[in-house]
This record gives sequence, structure tokens and C-alpha cells, in this order.
Amino acid sequence: MTKTFKRYTVTSALPYANGPVHIGHLAGVYVPADIYVRYLRSRGEDVIFIGGSDEHGVPITIRAKKEGVTPQRIVDKYHKMIGDSFHELGISFDIYSRTSSKVHYQTSSEYFRKLYDKGKFEEKTSEQYFDVKAQQFLADRYIVGACPKCGNENAYGDQCESCGSTLSPSELINPRSTLSGDKPVLKETKHWYLPLDKYEGWLKEWILEGHKEWKANVYGQCKSWIDQGLQPRAVTRDLDWGVPVPLAGTEGKVLYVWFDAPIGYISATKELFSAEYRVLRGENSSALSTQHSAQEWEKYWKDPETKLVHFIGKDNIVFHCIIFPIMLKADGTYILPENVPANEFLNLEGNKISTSRNWAVWLHEYLEEFKGKQDVLRYTLCANAPETKDNDFTWKDFQARNNNELVAIFGNFVNRAIVLTHKNFEGKVPKAGKLEKIDQDVLKKLKELPSKIGSSIENYKFREALAYFMDLARTGNKYLADTEPWKLIKTDQERVKTILNISLQIAANLSILCEPFMPFTASKLSDMLGTSKLKWSETGRVDLLKEGHSLKEGQLLFEKIEDEVIEAQIKKLHDTKAANEKATALASPVKASKEEVTFEDFTKMDIRIATILEAERIPKTKKLLKLKLDTGLDQRTVVSGIAEFYDPEKIIGKQVCLLANLAPRDLKGIQSQGMILMAEDKDGSLSFISPEKFISNGGTVS
Repeated sequence: MTKTFKRYTVTSALPYANGPVHIGHLAGVYVPADIYVRYLRSRGEDVIFIGGSDEHGVPITIRAKKEGVTPQRIVDKYHKMIGDSFHELGISFDIYSRTSSKVHYQTSSEYFRKLYDKGKFEEKTSEQYFDVKAQQFLADRYIVGACPKCGNENAYGDQCESCGSTLSPSELINPRSTLSGDKPVLKETKHWYLPLDKYEGWLKEWILEGHKEWKANVYGQCKSWIDQGLQPRAVTRDLDWGVPVPLAGTEGKVLYVWFDAPIGYISATKELFSAEYRVLRGENSSALSTQHSAQEWEKYWKDPETKLVHFIGKDNIVFHCIIFPIMLKADGTYILPENVPANEFLNLEGNKISTSRNWAVWLHEYLEEFKGKQDVLRYTLCANAPETKDNDFTWKDFQARNNNELVAIFGNFVNRAIVLTHKNFEGKVPKAGKLEKIDQDVLKKLKELPSKIGSSIENYKFREALAYFMDLARTGNKYLADTEPWKLIKTDQERVKTILNISLQIAANLSILCEPFMPFTASKLSDMLGTSKLKWSETGRVDLLKEGHSLKEGQLLFEKIEDEVIEAQIKKLHDTKAANEKATALASPVKASKEEVTFEDFTKMDIRIATILEAERIPKTKKLLKLKLDTGLDQRTVVSGIAEFYDPEKIIGKQVCLLANLAPRDLKGIQSQGMILMAEDKDGSLSFISPEKFISNGGTVS
């Protein structure tokens, strides 16, 4: 039996306030969360939608140092940018707060202190890297060194961005501080840990037995973490930016960002129901006492009849399904999430979105360049949402969905229905007469689809819900195309009255069903139809517009997007990426020299001049070419990873340097007999090392 709830608390992951948000964030978290909340509101449910900026952690301080400003300046800038962008896109938060606020500092400090006083933490002393010159303990991102897996000289203390390996600072070879460039030393420091391992049994019962309905990616990741065994996790760290640890003698220590950030949902709810915030919203707060406000926020976090839902991306699953619930359980007074619908990642034009490489579509730029087209982006991101696997956003698909679906189907249907009503019946809803089979079939679908849309939304299947919505719009469009009232009006006006009445009832239903997905379009359509006060419970009805009801003049709901607009976006994307890659390459340090070798080591290498006789790409690979070389000694095959830099037909006849006595290797089923020597530039590009003048094949390099 499905459990019913009195109210809903819906949260969305707090974006880091160290940069703007992009379409990956929107598709993964904010658009689906907003659809869910808007649907609940239309149903008349008691729901609050909590959002805010995550303003602590190392990425903030790194951005501040890079720009030469304080962390507060950084978070102030991006908190406003992100909040304004969300508002303009129609993400309907009840509050968009921030973790640098006074109420958050107080709430997270009190939360830590309560768990500390209850003995929920373990105190441990360990050795961590310390920069003597900077007089500061180093967070993982403030330490770089050689990756033990691939040799990348600039791997971070938590990850190598070259090979993708997860690391710890102690694994780095020749570590150095990014603050001073010096080699850090190990120094003892004390921190407090949340013993996650003590909650394993409870988690197995609560998640693995109690929430098998969770999405497969969420449930599977939780099971993997639990099966591997949980370890105590530090809740404090040595930094000067964050919520100070509320204990005596802990100067220079703050709450770890993963601990304080989710408490931001609670502090934002407190702020939402505070008298001060109600005054800001223009409410009369004279009758509100502090006690009353406390009771208001608590019922959204402590009443078992409240449903708590977290919308997140897959990289936040462990924090919202394991760590934060353990924090709530340790406190003992809070409800636990009923569901955590996490999406996968959205890629862009075939590549992973990367903020560092500027491979992204930024929301604030989209809103500036596509004014009035917020719903086109919302629609496209929902239609292509990465609900069960990583998906890809392309500008061509964005254009196609606008032109072929929103303009040609939804917009065309509504425009035809309203324009024909004005043309033939003075803009007044005509009376429906006798129903034919085609009418009955359409009305049957009209009554069935709203419940399917609602059910899909309730089960976090937003792509499916949107498909049902478009099915109704498509049904209306086909109905008009099949009945052709613009022709029939000449011979059977009564029949046309019925057709247009049914079409307008469909349009009125669409104005309600559209609102969670495309709120700006819903408002525009409702205004034209005069149906602004209709709610979800009224969907499926065929009498939403009474006979004689006056319609406003029709307006186009959507406009066609031309090819040149899309081509400009694709060019912009590639231009900014190329410029960023060039700047990064120029700023990259030259690789450090390798260990010394003896002259005897060098003389073991047989390097000879050879000529490329044949060259062809190896199927199903991006980088490999199969080469046939004349070495002067023989003709041999060599496989070389240069396909990204040279066309096969253009290098035939080229003289190269060949390491001729390298042991043969099997590459993609081909035996490679040697290695061509190449020069690598800072940007990773490769060039042949060739003799200045012609040298006979087999000539040695010494």
C-alpha cells in the first residue's frame, strides 16, 4: 500500500558558488526537481522547495586565490549569478539561500555540537601535509605531484585529471604545495570523525531492505558502498574558510564541507519560516513569534507525515543516501529521505562537460542569447534527461525539438484552434454537438493521459511524462489535420463547432499539464484561453471552457530557430574550447626531466633513419596508424599513435627516426616492430623528428 503524506520537503543539490551553472546541472537536478514541485503545487499539496549555494570548501578558496580576491567576494558574485539565472529559467524555489549566511553558521554549529555532546564522533590524531612557508595544512587540492599510475607531473592530492585515478596525497611522487611550491612536511593534527561503520547494519535494513524501489543507479551505488565496508569519515579539517569548529582550542579548523553543506537544507528551511524572511516577502509578521516559526520549519523536517525528497546528480549519491542520513540518524529527531532520484551525467556534443576546458553551455549566457526561450531549453533537457544513462545534448537536437515538436505540433495545434475560432465564431467557444467516432476517440485519450502524466512524475519518470504530454498535443494536432475544419466550414458549420470545441478543451487541458514542464508557455496559453486558475484536479474534463467563453487573440507559443543561430552556437563552443586549450598549454610547465641514464644505457638504443612507404588508419581506433617502413635493413610494420595529427596519405615518403631494436608488441592484433620518435609540445601535439637533409635509410642516429 502506498504511503500518503501531509506535506513534502523537496531539496535540490546545492551548486558550488565558484562558477556559473551549466546545462548538465539543469538536466541532472534542477529541471526535474522543478517539474516535480510544480506538479505537487498544481495538485494542491503542501510543499516547500529548498535551494541554495554551497559556499565553503577548497574549490572556493582556489578560485579566490586565482582571482586575487577573498573567498567571500567569490561566493557573493556567483551566488547572485546562479540565483538570478535559476529565477529567470523559472526554477521555483521557495527560498534560494546560502551556506555563508548567519542562520546557517548557527544551525551547522549547533548540529555539530549536539552530536559532539552525544558522543557520536571519534577523535583522532593523524599526520597530514603542512606547508611550512605558508604555515598552513594543505587540503588535497593544494598538493600536486607525479601520479603513481601514469606519471602526470601535476596530479592533485585527490585525483589525477590525466588518467582519472583517485588518489590520496601520500601516493603522490615528489609532492609540492601549490601555495609556495615547496615540498610539504607531515605534521600531526587532530580531527573529529563520524563513524560510518557503526551504522552499516542500520543502512542495510533501511536502504537495501526498505528502499528497493529507488532508482537502480542509486540503489546499486549504495549497495556497493555498504558491501565494501564503510570507514569513519572526518567532519572537520584545517582551513580558514568555512564554519568554525564550535569547540575551544580549535582555531584554524572548520566543519568539512560535506558535513555542513547538507545541513544547508535545514538552515534554509529555518530561514524560510523566520519572521525576518517573511517581512522580506511582504508578509505581515506581527503575529509571528520565534516559537511559532520554529514549529513551522520543524514539521517539514521532523514530522513523519512529511515526505523528504532529494534531487541530486549521481556524483552526490553517497552523500545524500549514506552520509547525510547517518547524520540525521545520529541526531535522532529528523525524518529520513523517502527517495533520492539521482540522474546520470549529460554530455555536450559527444564530449563530457568540462568547466575547466570551457566545454559547456552556461545558463546565464543562454538566457542572454535566447531571450524568451526558457521553455525551449527546459523542454529539450527534460526530453533528453539522463535518467538511466549518460545522454548527449547537441545544438542540432535542440533546434529539431523546437522546430519539429514545439513549433510544428504543440504550437501549431493551439494556434490553429484559436485562430479558427476567431475567424469563424468571433473568438467565442462554440457549442459541441453530436459526437462522431473520431471525437469520442480523441476525448477518451484526453481523459486518460493526465493520469499517466501525473503517475510518471510521481515515479520520477519525467521523460516519460513529457512524452505523454506531447502525445496529447500530437493527438490534437492530428485531430485538426484529419477533420479539416477550415474546409468543412463551407458546408457544415455545426460540425465545425464541435471540432473547435473539442480542440479548445484539449488546449485548455494542455495549459494545465504544460505548467510543470514549461511554465512560461503555460502562462501564455492560459492567458489566451482565460484559464489561469485551473488546477491539476480539473484535467481530463471536456467542459473547462464553457459555451460562449471569449478567447483573446492568438499568439505564437514558439518561434522557429534558424540554422545560422545554431551554427553560431556550435562555432562559439569550439572557439572557446580551442582558446582555452591553447591558453592552458602555454601556461603548462615543461615536464620535469627523467632519472639519469648512463652512456652505456643510451648506446643500447638502435635509432635509425627510415622512410614511410605505406600508411593507413586502424579501424575502430582514433589514434592509431599502421605504417610500413623501409629501414635500410628490412621493411617492417610499426603501429604509431599519430592519427590525430597526420593524415595517412600525406606522410608517405616522410623520413623519420625509428627505435629499431625495441621489442615487438602486439597492438590491436598487429605486431609492431619498433617505435617512431616524436616531439611533444605543451599542448600535447606531436611532430616528427626528421633529418635536416636526405639520409640513406638505415643511417644511424647517435
